[in-house]
Amino acid sequence: MLVDHDIDAVLPHRDAMRLVDRVLEWHPDAIAVEVVVPAQGLFVDAEGVPAWVGIEYMAQAIAAWAGCRARTSGSEPAIGFLLGSRRFTARHDHFPSGTRLRVEARCELLGDNGLGMFACRILAGEEEWAVANVSVYQPADAAAYLESGQA
Repeated sequence: MLVDHDIDAVLPHRDAMRLVDRVLEWHPDAIAVEVVVPAQGLFVDAEGVPAWVGIEYMAQAIAAWAGCRARTSGSEPAIGFLLGSRRFTARHDHFPSGTRLRVEARCELLGDNGLGMFACRILAGEEEWAVANVSVYQPADAAAYLESGQA
């Protein structure tokens, strides 16, 4: 299912912290977003963007998935939290500037309590450059959660 959602309408990240460029496809259990690796900005060094930033690309893909899901049901996107990743592997140390990446996230588990697990991968063309399982948390009330000091 291709959904025409503007990235700013589904992703709470703004300015320099928005690392993904657009939603390519959205399904109720998966998303694909695009990243064109920048030549300047946060995380960029002489070789491009370090591969470990791929975890944040994956997390923002998940946030966009949640935002698409919210918009589809008539709600506003909510703030969520990256809890961690397991089995992150990358084929390269860096994503070279100018490289067009496809970041995919598939929901493996989503609890009523807001905890989720996603299988993610990053592709350049048809080549898989990074994979990970990413854990996230989207509380019912993010402001209250942050104020509680549990974050």
